[in-house]
Formats: sequence, C-alpha cells, structure tokens
Amino acid sequence: MRRSIARALIRPLILAATVASIPLVNAAPAVAGGVVVGGFPIDVSQAPWTVALASRDRFGGTRAGQFCGAVAVGRSTVLTAAHCLSGEVLGSPPNRVPDLKVIAGRTDLLSAQGEEIAVQDVRINPRYDARTSSGDFAVLTLAGQLPQSAVIAMAGPGDPAYTPGTDALVSGWGDTTGGGDYARRLQAARVRVLSDELCAKAYPGGPEGAYQADTMLCAGEAAGGPDGCQGDSGGPLVAGGRLIGLVSWGSGCGRPGLPGVYTRVSEVVRALGPATAARQRPGRGL
Repeated sequence: MRRSIARALIRPLILAATVASIPLVNAAPAVAGGVVVGGFPIDVSQAPWTVALASRDRFGGTRAGQFCGAVAVGRSTVLTAAHCLSGEVLGSPPNRVPDLKVIAGRTDLLSAQGEEIAVQDVRINPRYDARTSSGDFAVLTLAGQLPQSAVIAMAGPGDPAYTPGTDALVSGWGDTTGGGDYARRLQAARVRVLSDELCAKAYPGGPEGAYQADTMLCAGEAAGGPDGCQGDSGGPLVAGGRLIGLVSWGSGCGRPGLPGVYTRVSEVVRALGPATAARQRPGRGL
C-alpha cells in the first residue's frame, strides 16, 4: 500500500464506540493543538454547503455515522469523493447501504440541529482511477431538498480562484491531529492554493503518490501546518466564494513539503456539463 492515503476513514468501524481512539494506518505526525489539523471551529452557518456523509449502520452512532464530508452544489445535488463510496470504506457497494444519508445544517454531529436527508442515487465518476486517485468525485442525488442558501457555486475552468497564492478554506469533521482525534463539531482551516509545479515536486510518483494537474490541485503551506485529514474526504475547498476542490488524498496531514491534494472541481464541471454550473446561484464566501 502506498504511503499516501485517501482521507476517508479507512474501513467501516466494527466497534463504533471506539471510533475516536482507533489509530489510522500510516497516519503521520501532524500539527497538534488545532482542528482539521491546524485550524479552528466554525458554525455551519459560516459554511452551510458543508455536509456530512453518514451511515449509522456501517459506522455506528458515536459520531452520527459520519465517515466523510460532502458539499451541496444544488438543492438536491451533493458532491463527495469517489473513494468514500468504495468497498474498502463502506464494505459493500453504496446501493447496499440502506441508511446512507447526508447531515446538513448541523455544527455538532450529535445535536438535533439541521436535517438528515437520504441519498436516493449515487453516480461515481466513471473515469475515477482508484490507483492514482485521478477523477476522485461522485455525485449524490438526495431524496429531499436543501435550502438554496446552502448551495455553493462550482468554479469552472479558467476561474481566477485557482490562481496560486489564493486564500482558501477547507472544512469538515475529520481528524484534528493526524492521530485519530476526530472532531464532533465542524472545523475549518485556512490554506493557500499552491502551484502545479510545487505540487508535482511534492508528489512526483512513487510511495508518496503522483500529482496530476489536469484532475487535481493542492493547497496548504510549504512549511506544513493547516490541512484536511482523514474523515474530511469529499469535503469542500472554497476560494473566492466558489468551490474549487474536494478533499482527496495526501501523505500524512500537515507535513512540511507534502500539501493536501484535492479533486479539481473544474474537471467536475466539465464532466457534468456547463449547464450545471450555469444553473447555480453565485456562491458565498467567508
């Protein structure tokens, strides 16, 4: 197994009560004392497009069944990472997980805030390559509708939000230290979009993984620090009020010279067609 790992929980947890204490395979030391690794707590109203992907049947009730992040790009359309719906994570195809749902409008996973909406349909990107993590996205259709205020616009090809140096925000309920300390309340971290050249140098291939600029982008700091981590997979990376990335993979969390890698959302826009993006209202940024 390569050292670079996808940022979902590695597999369904047999003993749900121990979810917060299970060490992750190949988890590397990361910046401690922060959230989402090196970040801060936020209220869901500050990033209402951030939703949790959950199954109590597979992951227990300790964290309301949350195992990945996701992001609302339409009132009944949600994006997440394709690897979140793999057999390695779920233990079966997603259509055999009867209680697969998204939790929306909720800061604390164990509160009664917001709503839980069943996933009606799952479409995994047919070009997703599990070996390289290229094309790591899936489209979920919900059985109900989210408020329009929870929807964020996707940044298409050529959007200035992809410019290196742009400030961005990643949010989710994942590991806050790189050591299996999962958040119960929504967390966020400020990062910067990095150049394709820097990302390719960080991940040239081999045990750390290979960066592919056409389907990926990376964000963080060259010196390490704020970053998404395990459990944040599929969650949003937002810049300029638009969705630019989905948490995908990385080597450890917050490590110097090894930034987080995200699915490039402009590729999602291409796959879904320009009409999808055109129907969206302008996004809201922090």
